[in-house]
Amino acid sequence: MTMTAQPAAAPSTTAGSQLHASPAVRAALDAIVAQVQSASASLTGERPPNPGLKESYESLMARAAAVRGRALLYPYLGSGLGRGALVELADGSVKWDMICGIGVNFFGHSDPDLTRAALEAGLDDVVKHGNLSSNFAAYEFAETLLVEAKKGSNLRYAYLATSGAMANENALKVCFQKNAPAPRVIAFDDCFMGRSTTMAQIGDTADYRQLLPLNALVDYMPFWDETAAAAMGGKSRFIDHAVATLDRLIHRYPRQHACFIFELVQGEGGFRVGDRDFFKALMDVCKANRIAVWDDEIQTFGRTNHMFAYDLFNLGQYVDVMCVGKMTQACATLYTEEYNPKAGLLSGTFTGEGVSFRVGQRVIERLRDGAYYGDDGLFARHHAAFRAHAKALIAKHPNWFPPIPTLGGGGDHLVGGVGGMMRLAPFGGDKKKINDACKACFDEGLILFYCGHGPFHLRMLPPLPVFNESDWPRVFACLERGLARVG
Repeated sequence: MTMTAQPAAAPSTTAGSQLHASPAVRAALDAIVAQVQSASASLTGERPPNPGLKESYESLMARAAAVRGRALLYPYLGSGLGRGALVELADGSVKWDMICGIGVNFFGHSDPDLTRAALEAGLDDVVKHGNLSSNFAAYEFAETLLVEAKKGSNLRYAYLATSGAMANENALKVCFQKNAPAPRVIAFDDCFMGRSTTMAQIGDTADYRQLLPLNALVDYMPFWDETAAAAMGGKSRFIDHAVATLDRLIHRYPRQHACFIFELVQGEGGFRVGDRDFFKALMDVCKANRIAVWDDEIQTFGRTNHMFAYDLFNLGQYVDVMCVGKMTQACATLYTEEYNPKAGLLSGTFTGEGVSFRVGQRVIERLRDGAYYGDDGLFARHHAAFRAHAKALIAKHPNWFPPIPTLGGGGDHLVGGVGGMMRLAPFGGDKKKINDACKACFDEGLILFYCGHGPFHLRMLPPLPVFNESDWPRVFACLERGLARVG
């Protein structure tokens, strides 16, 4: 009897999966991460530039300026290495990075876990993923984000984008389609939406839309203002006034508003923290008039005492559309079942890079699993430490910190924000002096930035998950030296 040979069983995994699981690859990744950690161990505090690198650094700066048509705001060109809140520049200097690319690098520099995730992404067959063809990393990132978002809201779906401005553009399209033919949007005074043509028109900064043609129909509402509320006779009167203003807009343009854009904590507008009763009253009006509630969390996501700012105010049930970005690496527009758009509205060649998806997923997982949130969480403790050091600095140098009436006075009123969003207003909030202070602090080993529209503030978006509470005095020593050069 002749036996027929049976075909070999097909492997139960793909060749790509076998590559990622290869012991040789695992060992190589371990070795690279170990080398990064070893190299970054030498970064222990701020350090002045290396004189031997001065000429080469100036050459790099000149080349960068030639490419972009103007000098860089800061002479910042990284070497490619850091350690938590410390970053090494290409001139050999080391600085405390308390702005992290305006909040992008929330886990700081050369984080071993995120370094490994980025290296693993380098094994993928392509760099960019898109709507036509994509590896599953894009959907796993979105899936991880949605699991957390659904805990406190009715958000159900996510569409990925390559920038925060593009995520906002997609949100606007979703709102316009759902509430067609309504052509208008409502936004808060001093809001910021991004730098695209449309978002620059919605954002309330005239300098960002100089000489642009204006075709967006935007109505502005006052943001929550505790000082103004006190002057009006109390919180309820301020809220009543805001509701009456919104009602007038709706009466003036009946069925013409597609959405109301809520920054629950304003970012570029000055790290102004909102109020639940104020927001709820306005959202109730929106719901009664079929106006989408759009929650812009591109800067706030992950930074407050909750992962989502809507949970900080217990308003998740009101949110129809939401955008995230910055620390998530990949950006996304989230929406409810009701606002799930028709096929073809959202598309594009790119959704992002594999490294953004893999690193972004780890960021969300670590935020989920860490002891960061709540009134006693790490972020609340860091914010309390920031405020304590800021108040001590104000008491030590009162001449640097004159009262600002629109903030309610001096002292504690000059310190603000929530969680990982921190601001301080020296020199009366004068724009030129605040800019000078940013540059002076940079020279003293501290990187921060400004925010606000008058008064202006120094702002920090530090890498709180990897920042040591014991290092706050070192940061404030740099800040004090920088302010002394201006004051």
